[in-house]
Amino acid sequence: MREIVNDLAAQHDQLDRLLASIPPEDWDRPTPAVPWTVRDQVAHLAFFDEMAVVSVADPGHFMARVSADLADGLEEYVEAPLRHARSWEASAVLDWWRRARGELLQVFSAADPKLRVPWYGPPMKAHSSAVARLMETWAHGQDVFDAVGRTQEPTDRLFHVAELGVKTFRFSYENRGLTAPEGRVHVALSGPSGDTRVWNEGHPDSITGPVEDFCLVVTQRRHVSDTALVVSGPVAEEWMAIAQVFAGPPGPGRDPVAPD
Repeated sequence: MREIVNDLAAQHDQLDRLLASIPPEDWDRPTPAVPWTVRDQVAHLAFFDEMAVVSVADPGHFMARVSADLADGLEEYVEAPLRHARSWEASAVLDWWRRARGELLQVFSAADPKLRVPWYGPPMKAHSSAVARLMETWAHGQDVFDAVGRTQEPTDRLFHVAELGVKTFRFSYENRGLTAPEGRVHVALSGPSGDTRVWNEGHPDSITGPVEDFCLVVTQRRHVSDTALVVSGPVAEEWMAIAQVFAGPPGPGRDPVAPD
């Protein structure tokens, strides 16, 4: 658990450094996740980091609160904390996220990695919950970096996101009401340090390339055609068109960048 908590803290810090460096007016810049702004992205992270704390510290309260709050529908549930934060100063939104993520790191540090905690789908182990929060921090952070014209430097922490991306192969289909293929896809990804990780070795369909590009696709931050991934085989191609590592209804994905 210590490794994933340290990596999650480092991912927090990477985004925090950017947010601390931009002027207040940049917090209302639109991000690629239309119609969300930078402010909305950070408020989203703060709210769900808070909810992750509750899920670990008091699972019963988490379930009761989610059941009550979802009475008005998922869209309203996600939108309500954003609407609330839109009346705040940018510094207050940043402080909210800092408090929430600090509490999150504390509860994860004390948790048994095998503890099963509730979430917005099937329960998951506390370790997997920490990985999911790292994924969310990186993915929403990517939208923020894109909005202000900065580059989010890739790190080997992305192998956590890639692992989650491979594990959600079947979910990507079932979430759309589709039947997942029986086969799997051979995935081989290289990290910025030169490390390489391989999944499902020996399967005929394959995806190879930078771990960052794979993560951008499975988090629906880039269209696969705008990456350096080499995708071979019908199952691999189909998966990359619908891949979704995050919980919730099917995401719209991103359109390919128009050619110059």
